[in-house]
Amino acid sequence: MPLSPAAAVAVSFFLGMLTGGDTAVVEHTFVVSQVKMNRACRDSLVTVVNGQVPGPAIDVTEGDSVVVHVVNKSPHGLTIHWHGVKQRLNCWADGVGMITQCPIQQGSNFTYRFSVVGQEGTLWWHAHVASLRATVHGALIIRPRSGRAGTLYPFPKPHKEIPIFIGEWWEVDLVELDRRMADGSFDDNPINATINGKLGDVYNCSGALEENYVLEVEQGKTYLLRIVNAALFSEFYLKVASHKFTLVAADANYVKPYTTDIISIAPGESVDAVVVADAPPGKYYMVALGMQPPLPDTQIPVSETRGVLQYSYNPSQGKDLPIGAPVMVPEMPDLHDPITSFYFYGNLTSAFPHPRKGHVSTPSSPCGEFDENVILVATMNNVSFKIPTTEPLLEAHYHGNMSNAATLHELPDRPPIVYNFTDQAIIDFGRKVAALESTSRITTTRRFQFNTTVDIVFQSTTLLQRDSNPMHLHGHDFFVIAQGLGNYNAEMDVEKYNLVDPPPSGLFVTDNPGVWFLHCHYGFHATMGMAVAFEVENGKTLDTTLPPPPADFPRCEHPGSSLAYQ
Repeated sequence: MPLSPAAAVAVSFFLGMLTGGDTAVVEHTFVVSQVKMNRACRDSLVTVVNGQVPGPAIDVTEGDSVVVHVVNKSPHGLTIHWHGVKQRLNCWADGVGMITQCPIQQGSNFTYRFSVVGQEGTLWWHAHVASLRATVHGALIIRPRSGRAGTLYPFPKPHKEIPIFIGEWWEVDLVELDRRMADGSFDDNPINATINGKLGDVYNCSGALEENYVLEVEQGKTYLLRIVNAALFSEFYLKVASHKFTLVAADANYVKPYTTDIISIAPGESVDAVVVADAPPGKYYMVALGMQPPLPDTQIPVSETRGVLQYSYNPSQGKDLPIGAPVMVPEMPDLHDPITSFYFYGNLTSAFPHPRKGHVSTPSSPCGEFDENVILVATMNNVSFKIPTTEPLLEAHYHGNMSNAATLHELPDRPPIVYNFTDQAIIDFGRKVAALESTSRITTTRRFQFNTTVDIVFQSTTLLQRDSNPMHLHGHDFFVIAQGLGNYNAEMDVEKYNLVDPPPSGLFVTDNPGVWFLHCHYGFHATMGMAVAFEVENGKTLDTTLPPPPADFPRCEHPGSSLAYQ
């Protein structure tokens, strides 16, 4: 249905096709409930798994099978998505509300079963209904099955491995937050950022400092930090005073080791970084600073938190650290600085050659003042994705009903009007912007034959808000083979493509049948419609055909209602 007028946080989207040892069963039970937690000097009712934030880590070896029994004792329907797991021939376990399954209703349970094959590194799991992933999330660690030259990893084995979750603390009900974001009427912001669920002593309420996350290290030892950004709103810069990181993996793909004193990490992303405890014994702040789009874009309150990297007592020194010794603080970049992030990602390359060819480009994105009659949406090619309310898309696909659904529309190859997407004069909403939008809110899909190479260009715009857009594709790896600033130019930019060792995260091959969600991983962008569903057809053989759903698959009990919130 057309939105008139519509303020569109837009990503223009161009799409083309090019043809062409012993395992184990790792079993967990996730009890989802609401518990009272005290943060920022007040009690809040929080939806959690097994009473904790972050939730329990799932630790597996490549090739293992995972069984997770989800018992929903919360008042909301929800699903669990295994972020980054390819789910080969197992789209039913992908866990996306109303895309692959109906939500698990209050008082119900469902068991997810899947195998983790051909992947190593750090992934994570999170709720994929409403904004519940802000508190319903945890690590999914995949270890190598066989060693390489005497070590499990393609880098020296660390002394210890530690999951680090950068998140946000909200005092608003997360389901209500999602409703408001879907209506484009929200003005809510998180209280502050967190590290492993703690606000840190940068947050001071009523004179009482919040508790820090503390990482205790030993002099000379090496630590592998498995870092995940679970936030809804912000990309973060992460630094540890007087220490450097050596990046070794991103999104469960090994990268060529890259040493830096700063990490840039957007919502949904994970990186593996090695830190050597080689500084003088003491205490050092680990600071996570939320980035903001450059002025004059609308700003949110500064989101910053810190933990402490603390050296443990060393008997050879004969004494402990001095009491009251100052904690060293890292120098952080400006929170409006996008270039540090741009070059951080530009320095990542795959540790192993990638044989496929194609192209992808990723620049930046849009916010501003708009009157009370304007509906704020996020779009791809001027279309704002609408979540189905009666039947999950995967079930419609499996039963051959996709073409019968009157509400489904094919995502166009490109935006209806090609213009200067990065023109600074169109940041603010007005007649010039409205003429470029022509926005509709519908359920968009794109159908692909099996084993097609798909070539995507993500072109961010200056419409209303210039946030970056961390795009996440379910069920597949895709590879960024180029990025740039400004407008994409097919003829000129082809010279910049890295077709040898692109980093993970664009180009992909439709070798996994099912319905797979592609969306921005900012919570507000996804909820406001920056998404599309990719329908991948079956291949010609049994081992390239999607099997039937599990016998205990959740059913939609409230046809026509807003199932995502039931």
